[in-house]
Amino acid sequence: MSKTSIASVKGRQVWDSRGRPTVEAEVTLKGGALGRAIAPAGTSIGSGEAVDLRDGGTAFGGYGVALAVANVNGEIAKALTGLDGAQQETVDQTLIDLDATDDKSRLGGNACIAVSMAVAHAGAAAHKLPLWRHLLGESEPVLPLPEVQIFGGGAHAGARIDLQDIMIMPVGADSFAQAMAWSAEVYRAAGLNMAERRRLTGVADEGGYWPNFNTNEDALAETVRAIERAGFRPGEQIALSLDIAATQLQKLGRYWLTIEDRCFERGPFSELLLDWAARFPIVSFEDPFAEDDTQGMTAFTEAAGERLQIIGDDYLVTNAERVRAAAQSGACNAVLIKPNQAGTLSETKAALDAGKEAGFATIVSARSGESEDVSIVHLAVGWSAGQLKVGSFARSERMAKWNEALRIEEQCAGHSRFAGAGALAGR
Repeated sequence: MSKTSIASVKGRQVWDSRGRPTVEAEVTLKGGALGRAIAPAGTSIGSGEAVDLRDGGTAFGGYGVALAVANVNGEIAKALTGLDGAQQETVDQTLIDLDATDDKSRLGGNACIAVSMAVAHAGAAAHKLPLWRHLLGESEPVLPLPEVQIFGGGAHAGARIDLQDIMIMPVGADSFAQAMAWSAEVYRAAGLNMAERRRLTGVADEGGYWPNFNTNEDALAETVRAIERAGFRPGEQIALSLDIAATQLQKLGRYWLTIEDRCFERGPFSELLLDWAARFPIVSFEDPFAEDDTQGMTAFTEAAGERLQIIGDDYLVTNAERVRAAAQSGACNAVLIKPNQAGTLSETKAALDAGKEAGFATIVSARSGESEDVSIVHLAVGWSAGQLKVGSFARSERMAKWNEALRIEEQCAGHSRFAGAGALAGR
């Protein structure tokens, strides 16, 4: 048995950033290398995602993960012990075959992705490499362009505003470190502006400000004011990115902006978004139409895809087949990559590769329920994704990831490049 053979797989219940139970997996190889990873969890969930296995009942509001942890320590551990931990695709295919459902609902997507990521970390450790380098090989590292949430809304902030994420992208920065410094200044400026206007009620799930606005457009204008107060040029140095999360807005075939008491048919809703893009320095829209509204996604991409990034999240759910279908129909030009949507790293990588083959921009993303786990940063660099969406510039589960990217950039000691604005075109 080789030193990279899996000697043990252990699961345990830990806690995520919302104080809910989640699954941590720990994989040890025969040579002593150890990998550990924690499954995240979403709130705005696409219907095609891998399913988290929860216990139900009254304990922890039904969010318990005792069943998923038992699956890690039982069936999964038995099936993986003795396999080569350096063969990620073999391990992941074993998980897929063992679960034997289309959505990981038997063993739990949370159990599967925690184990899959832990195996990757163990394989990297066996080669005495950080995970990003283990994945990248000898290619030049590319540090991703960050998306940083300034205001949270939708399902992440009690629907105080309808839009789920109002984010900034430091498109004019020369390095990841500079992008972080600029983001810090804008986040601070936004907080000062909100406090002065008495519009601040707290922070949302991902660390962005939980605002008190009368309209969704107020949030866009306030973000621009924060950019300007911080001393930057909107659109040139720092641009806006919006996660519409339109599936959450759709009711009976229409799109509802609840705080404004307005509803829209598909065409007028597209016109509203295009009007925002004309009046504000917006470069990216995520899920501008609902996950089942291919006509809306396709028409919007046809209208704006030459100048804007149109991201599929709920629409694509990190699924390679869906990405290829979207490329064929012209339904978007970028794909959000969330490992727990797929359930294994191999399936996650397949979706990212399908996006790159289609000429899509690729964005590795965290979830609203996160932890101190920094795996997605290593995936973004190791897979040369180009963009990274972590959340805001607050809360330790977010900052742990931004800080890990800073360390990676420093480790490269000048032998890397920053994706910058070119990442918006998938370059």
